[in-house]
Amino acid sequence: MSITPPPTYSPPKQEATALTGVVSDLKQALAEVTKTNTTIVPEVAKKHFNVENPAPVNVFNYTGAVFDDDEEEYEYADYLPSFPELTLPPLGDIPFTDRGHFADAKKANLYAEAAAQGGSVKHYTPVLGVEFKGVSLKQLSKQALDDLALLIAERGVVVFRKQDDLSIEDQLAIGAHWGPLHLHATTGVPRKAGLEHVHVVYADKGARPDATAFAKLELYHSDVTYELQPPGPTLLRNLVTPDLGGDTIFSSGAAVYSSLSPYFQKYLESLSAVHSGHEQAKGARSAGQHVRREPIETVHPLVRVHPVTGIKSVFFNAGFARRIVGVPKAESDNVMRFLNEQFAVNHDFTWRVKWEKDDVVIWDNRVVNHSALFDFWPERRHAVRVTPHGERPESVESYEARTGLKAKDWADERYKALGVAKPSLGGGVGKKERGFKD
Repeated sequence: MSITPPPTYSPPKQEATALTGVVSDLKQALAEVTKTNTTIVPEVAKKHFNVENPAPVNVFNYTGAVFDDDEEEYEYADYLPSFPELTLPPLGDIPFTDRGHFADAKKANLYAEAAAQGGSVKHYTPVLGVEFKGVSLKQLSKQALDDLALLIAERGVVVFRKQDDLSIEDQLAIGAHWGPLHLHATTGVPRKAGLEHVHVVYADKGARPDATAFAKLELYHSDVTYELQPPGPTLLRNLVTPDLGGDTIFSSGAAVYSSLSPYFQKYLESLSAVHSGHEQAKGARSAGQHVRREPIETVHPLVRVHPVTGIKSVFFNAGFARRIVGVPKAESDNVMRFLNEQFAVNHDFTWRVKWEKDDVVIWDNRVVNHSALFDFWPERRHAVRVTPHGERPESVESYEARTGLKAKDWADERYKALGVAKPSLGGGVGKKERGFKD
């Protein structure tokens, strides 16, 4: 197996400390409810549909729809979506240190433990993707999980096949090792009590996708980027996978940045964008669901630097980014449209993951966008997500001032590792016209 050497990085000068994933906001909210002697019972919120002619439903916001003709026998009924009427306070600053800082640069612990389990490791594209087969996530040591955090940072997306021994509690524990766990403000959580940190992704034959809700180009996103500290490594496990369809496409923000001219890179580095949770909350309320935390708008840099690898990445998505700060609307609209197209149309920046039952896909929300394909109706798709917070996105200027290091271009690092010169864009003047070969 050929492994491209990772970019180098400087770990922080501090001792590793285990992250427990403690969330004070949930405890405070539960304490307030306890004072009133009220028992929290998740609202099942069943939706009934005419399957012969189901109404279109906006499944793209993951609110889900449950056609309950088989709920009594359904194996994963405990993990069907519920919408508890719990009110959470705003999120403040959350202490966070990336576990990738404590990894071995060559991921020696991770690869040794994978080999000891008799597993295999395969790298997919030059930009994204590593697949582990025959390796149990729950059996990895904390040192191996630190190595895995670095691998996810470098490769964007990592798949562990057939994790049928992984419980939801195991999934939560792994996520909590990487960072404090996010509590979603709107989407469904499992009906089983005590799993408020689990985000349910669910659609079945009662929910026909509504093609009028979004253009496919708009579906590439990074999760909850309106938060002050959006997610880092994020774990999604598929419980039920359709026989056909339901793939997820991942696209690299680091590769998007590297593909641009130096002039446009510098321009983007100077900009910030407003990310909003208001539309998501409005959609939940229009579906009759309780919003557990009031929505916010947050300004993040349009180009962020990964705290471990030092790689620069475009941090933009059409799902939550609403406008670029300090430029005319026409300019903002066109820059955002252009960036969204770069994520969607550059197939050499992407990896399309084909799911199987009990697969776990882990991606770094800081450096990749993703888009789920809703081509599987009327089949069922059911998954559970655990979402650790990351750091507050840091601009190139801030990163370089804080660390004294120069932020890196992904393509520069790749070509350096290959020992070849990075291709030049050239001036484009005097070139002969070239016909399309095929």
